[in-house]
Parts: sequence; structure tokens; C-alpha cells
Amino acid sequence: MTAIVTLAVGLSRPPQLQAQGTTYVSNLGATPSGSLAIGSDSWAAAWFTSGATSGGYRLDSIQLGMADASGAPTGFGVMLYNSGIGIAPIPGTSLGTLSGSPSPSTAGVYIFTPPVDLVLSKQTSYFIVLTGGTPIAGGAYQWDRADTSSYDLNGGWGTTIACHSANGSSWSYVSAVSPVFAINATPEPAVPEPNTAAVVALGLLALGLRKCRTHA
Repeated sequence: MTAIVTLAVGLSRPPQLQAQGTTYVSNLGATPSGSLAIGSDSWAAAWFTSGATSGGYRLDSIQLGMADASGAPTGFGVMLYNSGIGIAPIPGTSLGTLSGSPSPSTAGVYIFTPPVDLVLSKQTSYFIVLTGGTPIAGGAYQWDRADTSSYDLNGGWGTTIACHSANGSSWSYVSAVSPVFAINATPEPAVPEPNTAAVVALGLLALGLRKCRTHA
């Protein structure tokens, strides 16, 4: 009987998705000290830089630590932005919207994946950008945050900055706030340099063909 009850409880739980690839950035183990309200009039972003692998990295997934939502929010969205032009990094333009839960309204860790292969260039700044479909006065998703930057970083990756915007067009920095998230990626093979001998051989072949056409 005990075994049957245990099995029934296990089957009733939602499946736990496992992140693929290598985790290069994470503070999912941090104790949240609050949350960032996410809505159509309250965007939030977390900055990170990719590592030094020459071929770049294929983004496998982004994990977000979320708290219980307030009210009845809708239209949750997770996007990846490049870094805008300026002295300090701010979100620039969207590189794509990630797929995952459309309404992470209960506390937990949620996984979001790019719809197609998305390769991050080496040692480049990017932003995870969150928004919602309703103003926060009617309901807001809550992104966990910590007050200390306690990220586990691997392979030369980095992160320090959190940003806020009312509409996604103008951004300001949020000091002493570390959004809770993780980035999972797979190193891409480097593009091989052209073989010197092969380049010389192709050059000689082209020269020979040119001479043949001239004599013809």
C-alpha cells in the first residue's frame, strides 16, 4: 500500500526538466532577498558576457528563478538581446524570443530555450530581457533576486549588471541586485584556418587556368 501511494504521488508531480549543455553562469542556489516585478510597464534585464572559446557557444537554455506572481499577469516573455552601443552596456536589439512557460506564476526554476540554433560569439556582451503582457498594477511576474553577486562562473564567462525599463526603449541600472538565473551552452568548434599549402595550390591552379585561356 505504501509503495502504491508513493507511486501515485510521484506520478502527480510535474516532470522536472533537466538543462542541457554546460552551465557557465548560475546563482540558482542563492537565497532570494526579494524579486523584480515584471510586466508590460516594468521590463528587467540581466547582463552577461560569453567565454573565450574561439568558435563561440550554442545557447542551450536559460533557467530563471521565479517567485509567486502577484495579481493575474499574462504574456510573459523572455528574450535575448545584444549589447547596445555606448560607454556602459545596456540592452540593444532583440536576437530572438525564447520558448518556455507562458505564465511562470508559481515559485520555481523555469527553463527557456531558443527556437532555433543561436550561437553566442566569444567574449561578447548579451542581455536576458524579461517582460509581461499586462501592467504591474493588474498583476506582475516576480523574478527572484539576490543582493550579492554570488554567481558560479566557468570558462571566462561573467555577469554583474541588472537593468530596468518602463517600455524596453530606455534603460537604467539597478544597483546591488543580482537576478537569479543560469545559462547553459555548448562550445562550438572553431572554424579551421585555411591550410597554407592548399591556398598556394589553388593560386597556382588559377594562374595555370588563366594562362591556358590566354594561349587558347
